[in-house]
Parts: sequence; structure tokens; C-alpha cells
Amino acid sequence: MKLSPRDANAYFAKPDTSRTGVLIYGTDPMRVALKRQQIIAALIGPQGEEEMRLTRIPAGDLRKDTALLNDALKAISFFPGPRVAFVEDANDIIAKTVIAALDDWQPDDATLIITAGNLKKTSKIRKAFESHRNAYAAALFDEPPTRAEIESDLAKSGLTDIAPDAMTDLTTLSRQLGPGDFRQVLEKLSLYKIGDATALSSDDVDACAPATTEAALDDILNIVAESRTREIGPVLSKLKAQGTQPVGLCIGATRHFRALYSAASDPGGAASGIARMRPPIFGPRRDRMLKQAQQWGVHRLETALTMLTDTDLQLRSAGQHAPAMALVERTLIRLAMLGAPR
Repeated sequence: MKLSPRDANAYFAKPDTSRTGVLIYGTDPMRVALKRQQIIAALIGPQGEEEMRLTRIPAGDLRKDTALLNDALKAISFFPGPRVAFVEDANDIIAKTVIAALDDWQPDDATLIITAGNLKKTSKIRKAFESHRNAYAAALFDEPPTRAEIESDLAKSGLTDIAPDAMTDLTTLSRQLGPGDFRQVLEKLSLYKIGDATALSSDDVDACAPATTEAALDDILNIVAESRTREIGPVLSKLKAQGTQPVGLCIGATRHFRALYSAASDPGGAASGIARMRPPIFGPRRDRMLKQAQQWGVHRLETALTMLTDTDLQLRSAGQHAPAMALVERTLIRLAMLGAPR
């Protein structure tokens, strides 16, 4: 039988031991692996592998010895409890063996868990599970986790008090990261909040989110946008020592001020404009850029973009003789003075 995405998530969290088994397949190996780990843990518990109630069978081994799967399904453990026979990276080369195991399965046998890559509709293994009355076939698509899935994963770690902004940030982050990286963020959050009874906040999410390579560049852009003129020189010196190029700095500043302009000029207001941005902006960075956009206003941002465009043209001009970094520094100072509160 086919499982819809919603039914599949419910089944992975609480599988029915009376079922023959499930085929989990999809294009993303990490998504398949995470769901396979979830259902096996739900079936045999944390001690199941130590108690020898889990048998792993690589598809390559099954090609050499077709009796391995049937033996794993029929084997009886020394310890009581549900058993699992897990076949990894299955394909149609072992379809005959898998189909025979499905037909021969009995209620006292181990649950059969099979994982595979992207299987076509004509796949024999896929057809066998989809047409079986007591087994499931679950296709995993390259979609980010739903809000309910994120809440469920957090709840398993004891995090049930989640601020609305934090959940929005996590949902946004799940669309930017792969499933494995996002799972690591959730694990970091669970460790980060140990002994902390306060609600999970945007600051917590920001503290556990992966660091970006543009963090140092963001620092100087925020300094300029917030009119902290005296800090520009020292930070620029550090960026120069790190190898930051003047043209790259100018491009980054243009991108930042263009984003502020898009937010400030949005018909629904700056908050609406920030929410529309792609890639999404979340957490403290979102609040910071919103404040900057509201402070600058459309007209001053237009002037800022004109100044940056002129500087960029000068940097790329063959007749430019002034030191490039000095030229960029002068522009950034002028921008900081332009954006000062009035």
C-alpha cells in the first residue's frame, strides 16, 4: 500500500508491528536514512541493536546469498521484543529475493525495512510493496519538514515552550539547510537549552544556526547602516588583513543597501518587504535590517545606492589611480554620515 507523506510521518513515529514492513525510497539519501533511523528506533527501542534484534543486510550481500533475508526474518533473538530485518540500498537486482520474503512473511517474523534510492514506477520492488496488503511503500520527496515535524522533533528533546518568532526562524532555516544539517541544529538547540526553563527564542536559534562565511562582511555593513562612523576604520583594517578585496566589499554593500531599499519601498511596509526576501532573513538579523530600513527611508537609500554605483564604476575604471580600499572607505564613511538619525 502507498503511504501519503502525512500518513508516512505518523507511521514512522509509531509503526505497527503487525505489518510486514515498509519500503522507504527517495532521491535524497539523508532524508531516507533519517526516516529509516526513526522507524527502527520506534520499533526496537534504544537497546534493540545491543540485544541483537536488528539485522542489517547490504543489498550487495543479499545478491551473493539470497537466504540471508529469509534467515533474518525467521531468526529468534535471545531477548524479547520486536525484531527488524533491514536491507540497505535495495534495487531490482534483488527484487526476486525481496518479493519471495514478502510472500513468505508470517506474523511472528521480524519487520522488514527496506531503503532505496529513486525507484521508477516500473520498479519491481516498488510495485511489490505498493500492491501488498500488509506492507507499505513510502516515497520521500525533497521537501523541508513541516511545522508539526519540527515541533515533534523538539518535543522529543524536551523543548515544548517555543516562541512564535523562534518557530518562524526554524521553519525558515529548514528551507535553507539540508535535512542532516537541520537535524544537527535541532540537536544543538536541545543541548543549548539544558537547564534553561525559558522559552526557545530567536536568539537561541541564531546562536545554534551554522555560521555564514559572510559574517565579517555583515559586521562592517551593519556598522555603516547604523551610522557608527568611528568603527569603520578599525574594522576595515581587519577585513583588509583577512584578504577582503575592495570590489567585493563594494558589491556586498550594494547588495545590503539594495535589500534595505526593497524593504523600505514595499507597499506593505518594511516588515512585509523583509518577509518577502529570498533567501529568507530570520532571527536578530531580520529585526536589525528592519530597523535599518525604517531608519533610512526610501529617499536616502536611493542616494546610498547611487553613491555605491559610482564607487563601483570608479573601482573598475582603467583610469582610476586612487587606492581602491581608501576609495571604498571614504564611501562607507559618507554613507554612515548620510544615514545618521535626523
